[in-house]
Amino acid sequence: MPTGRRSVVTGGAGFIGSHLVEALLDRGDTVTVIDDLSTGDRANLASVWNHPSFEFVEGSILDRPFLRSVMTGTDRVFHLAAAVGVHVIIDEPLQSLRTNIHGTENVVDLAHELGLTMLLVSTSEVYGKNTADRLSEDADRVLGSPLLSRWTYAAAKGIDEAYAHAYWSAYGFPVTIVRLFNTVGPRQKGRYGMVLPRLVRQALAGEPMTVYGDGRQTRCFSYVGDVIPALIALSQTSAALGCAVNLGGAEEVSILDLALRIGSVLGSDSPVKLVDYAEAYAPGYEDMRRRVPDNTLAGDLVGYRPTTSIDTMILRVAEHITGRPLTPAGRV
Repeated sequence: MPTGRRSVVTGGAGFIGSHLVEALLDRGDTVTVIDDLSTGDRANLASVWNHPSFEFVEGSILDRPFLRSVMTGTDRVFHLAAAVGVHVIIDEPLQSLRTNIHGTENVVDLAHELGLTMLLVSTSEVYGKNTADRLSEDADRVLGSPLLSRWTYAAAKGIDEAYAHAYWSAYGFPVTIVRLFNTVGPRQKGRYGMVLPRLVRQALAGEPMTVYGDGRQTRCFSYVGDVIPALIALSQTSAALGCAVNLGGAEEVSILDLALRIGSVLGSDSPVKLVDYAEAYAPGYEDMRRRVPDNTLAGDLVGYRPTTSIDTMILRVAEHITGRPLTPAGRV
């Protein structure tokens, strides 16, 4: 049944945004997507394109008059639009900074002015090189030099969080910040630097699986199907207002072991090829050795418990790429 809620999703044609749009429509919202299609894709919204409560508007969050015209008369905004992906950030640092800082400033200002509630989607990148056992929301940020383009995304998203939180502190602006940790799933593209779909695609093609550095860096991957319900629940939880909340996976895995698991799950003979960071990106590139989330706050607020295994994530991504159902070891 219709909820009567009118939601705007910036970046709604992206990987995570499109899954969020589907879930909001399923819950009865009227949903308007704003996307400039720089990394998003209309194809991601194919399942809802003709939905009577869906509207797609192409445009940039840097265009303030455009944003005002779209956001006027709505109730809440989920802000996901950003310049994302390691290659995008490194190759286009200035445009990425403009999008991620000034674009978010526009969305926050207008959401406050128009009386909307807001969920700001941020990133675990804000923790930088902090390798603490479990990164809680108040953990220190440990960033590299601001002159290295590698860290401009983390710096910009930190500014976004601070700006939105300042509105909460000064005006009681109803905003919740969510920090996502390596979210994966169908529709995610490897060409922007996302590791799991890139490795899966290489394994399916029988190509060497390229792992950067020594492969011992570890991550906790979260499945988009676990994350989306938590995003929506947090947007409707008053106790989350003014807070930053982690949403990450439960299993820590090295990238080298991830590649080996992909090969095993998909029955691929693709070898693992270690590639130096300087060759993959640029001289001076830095990576994080470890990033493990503390999901306690999300669990307390909305009962968030990531349950999807890494093997299942691999299969779901592979199924999207191949267009057919798969079982472990690549059996159809």
